Amino acid sequence: MTIAASPAFDSIKIGIVSISDRASSGAYVDKGLPALQDWLSRALKNPLQFEPRLIPDEQATISRTLIELVDAHCALVLTTGGTGPALRDVTPEATLAVAHKEMPGFGEQMRQISLKFVPTAILSRQVAVIRHQTLIINLPGQPKSIQETLEGLRGRDGELLMAGIFAAVPYCIDLIGGPYLETVAAVCQAFRPKAAIRPAPAT
Repeated sequence: MTIAASPAFDSIKIGIVSISDRASSGAYVDKGLPALQDWLSRALKNPLQFEPRLIPDEQATISRTLIELVDAHCALVLTTGGTGPALRDVTPEATLAVAHKEMPGFGEQMRQISLKFVPTAILSRQVAVIRHQTLIINLPGQPKSIQETLEGLRGRDGELLMAGIFAAVPYCIDLIGGPYLETVAAVCQAFRPKAAIRPAPAT
């Protein structure tokens, strides 16, 4: 599915993967994919093409899906679900199995954000990796937590109290040779060194 945006910005293909035995079997309606697509559509100015997948908590299936999305030239792949300590939670293992480089800072920051709400955030095992020229990030399973970890924490006046992980995503994708992501500052202000910032496109 493609979301229209200004043609002045690079197009980007994003893989979004919801990992749940029950949702993939139809036992309940998946909320992960809509939450990811909604947030990304609000946060990015780029024309977006989404590659959605709803799959069970099977390590081989998860790894195979991630490889397929990388091979389909997704610059970014976001997963939701399957990152806890339960026996069926194997998303981190499946992600690390396809990694060329691990990016531990993303998981560390997600846990710091979630710890502001619940002490059980230390049980979360989200990881982020690079495979070829694709950044893959495991996110929490709940829509509210997805937004908090991507966007960061804000005070009642809207002031940013703690940066979310997405602030670092555009520059990371720059560094691995991907498209140039432009964020909507009111949702998420991307950080780049001054030398890496492109002039704003003409409108």
